[in-house]
Amino acid sequence: MPTLTRKLAALCLSFSLALPVAAPTVAQADPARGPETVTNARYGGADSLACLTEALYFEARGEGRSGQRAVAEVILNRVDSGAFPNSVCGVVYQRGQFSYKKGRRMSNAASAARARQIAAEALAGAPRSLTDGATYFHTTAVSPSWSRRFTRTTRIGAHIFYRQGRRVASN
Repeated sequence: MPTLTRKLAALCLSFSLALPVAAPTVAQADPARGPETVTNARYGGADSLACLTEALYFEARGEGRSGQRAVAEVILNRVDSGAFPNSVCGVVYQRGQFSYKKGRRMSNAASAARARQIAAEALAGAPRSLTDGATYFHTTAVSPSWSRRFTRTTRIGAHIFYRQGRRVASN
């Protein structure tokens, strides 16, 4: 019976990822919520949702909700930065930027569903308040040389986040 349950969950997830997602409406700017409320419509669409879901699943599925939201923030911050591709899929699939192999199957239905929910919330304009504008991150298991060129903004779970700007002191 557990095998049937897993197969049904995987089938439901596959079906839900294939469903079209209505593009969010453009929200009016709300100074209390920040500039992200102006850009809600920019990220909409099934392609953006699928790309962001995949990235969250493979880059941060072992993290809690805040860790996955932080990775989503980085991807959307990159889209907005002008220094990276101007679409979610462009950022996710940019050569050499993410460590996972593209196109792999998301085998854990519950983790994939959570990643999809977090991706949908981010694309709908959830506030980006976790990473202080970070456009880079890595796991604590590595210490890449590029990290010394950027300002460390925070650590959430097993990920450390950075933004552009010279680092003036060791964090």
